[in-house]
Amino acid sequence: MAGCGLFPELLMLKDFHPEVSAYYYKEWKAFEMALHTHDSSEIMYVITGVCSVELMIGQGEDERDCSEVSLKKGEFIILNGNVPHRLLVPETCRMLNIEFRFTQSDGLFPSMRQLAESEASLSLLFDDTVSFLVLREFQEIHHVLRSLVFELDATSKGLEPMAQILFAQLLIRIARLYQDNVTTGSSGVQGMYVQQCIEYLQQNYDRNVQIKEIAESINLHPGYLQRIFKRKIGISIMAYLNHYRMEKTKMLLRQTEIPIADIADYVGIGSRQYLHMMFKKHTGLTPVEYRKSYPQGSLS
Repeated sequence: MAGCGLFPELLMLKDFHPEVSAYYYKEWKAFEMALHTHDSSEIMYVITGVCSVELMIGQGEDERDCSEVSLKKGEFIILNGNVPHRLLVPETCRMLNIEFRFTQSDGLFPSMRQLAESEASLSLLFDDTVSFLVLREFQEIHHVLRSLVFELDATSKGLEPMAQILFAQLLIRIARLYQDNVTTGSSGVQGMYVQQCIEYLQQNYDRNVQIKEIAESINLHPGYLQRIFKRKIGISIMAYLNHYRMEKTKMLLRQTEIPIADIADYVGIGSRQYLHMMFKKHTGLTPVEYRKSYPQGSLS
């Protein structure tokens, strides 16, 4: 089935059902896969550890560009069929993997077209023209994908009824996650990098943070990270960090009795005078004035 994106164009025109061609639940150790291609779409989900997927993107052999996507716990890639790729594991990485294609057939279960007609997020996903997609989630897709792999392993007869249900659930959950990311402007590889940057800032705001170290944690050039962050979020990385620190300061002033002189250290600023200046610029009030405007121990 031809198509220029993750899913064949004919999915929305005729009745196709999924067919799984391969799957595994495996821990890789210091492994480098040979570059290869297959006509099945593929999902690689990282349970623990880190890995990277090297891709050759383009139409002709002379026009293909090499891209390398890093994946860590909770991240997964959906890869179009016929895209040359290989898996690289520097140390250890436990993964779930499934390869699938679509065949035209009648069946007891709704076809992909019928599912997309009743689930708008699926239609959006099927319309995407990218060759691969990287997303991050928390548990739900992992749970469904693991259940599907275990069900396939238990039956070894292809997509039996339970596997059909789980596969449909898997695609719908992925599509909804994709739709959420599109809505918030964080889809694709760049969006994943921006999200990783935000998570790093939120986990380390209470100390001195340098853009260079953030970029190193994501394996990106600092200048490139700053550009895509500004493009996606609308403000610079440091502006986002300072805004987050001020929101944390407001919370500490409202909900705790921590002395104002100590709050600067709690939010990674280190200087009471600088905190005073930043906070007044952010809220129009000094920290003392802000705390007095809320009842002691207020949770608002």
